[in-house]
Amino acid sequence: MRKVIVGLAVVAGLGLVAQAAVAQTAGARPAAAQGFGAGYMDIGPTVGFGSIAGANLAFGARFEKFVRPLPTLGNGMLGIQVGATFYSYSNPYFKYKYIPIGATANYHFRLADPKIDPFLGLGLGFQIVTCSASAGYTCGGSALYFIGRAGVRYFFSPKMALYADAGAGGAALNVGVMFKLK
Repeated sequence: MRKVIVGLAVVAGLGLVAQAAVAQTAGARPAAAQGFGAGYMDIGPTVGFGSIAGANLAFGARFEKFVRPLPTLGNGMLGIQVGATFYSYSNPYFKYKYIPIGATANYHFRLADPKIDPFLGLGLGFQIVTCSASAGYTCGGSALYFIGRAGVRYFFSPKMALYADAGAGGAALNVGVMFKLK
């Protein structure tokens, strides 16, 4: 229950930040200056919810770069995203720490409203796992894993966007704020 309340508080806080930024920048720039497109590159922190077993919140970051337009595939766009996350959980016998690092090829849908950037991504990740047992034993393991996700950015200014993705990977749902680099 505590995790759900914390998660809702984080999402509500991001929403308030977005509303304040929208109010402050309303009319400052034309909509054409916003959105995912040629030359785009961003980076930002994420908070993940819904990780495996009794995991705590997952903290991570995402970086994405526009690669090329895809005129023969519904006029979409291709982006490459790299992300890393950290989360942990424990029970009376074991403590686990996970660091999934992955890369996805993201298909971005081109919409009439450049403030909204929906995408689908597929990729691979490498998960570093360490654990320790109450009896003093240590364990661990690392493995490749498949990433599949659906996500969206909402640009509330030309340089910042709210970010969310859901799917398989480090957490079931990730939210964050992306900062445009280019």
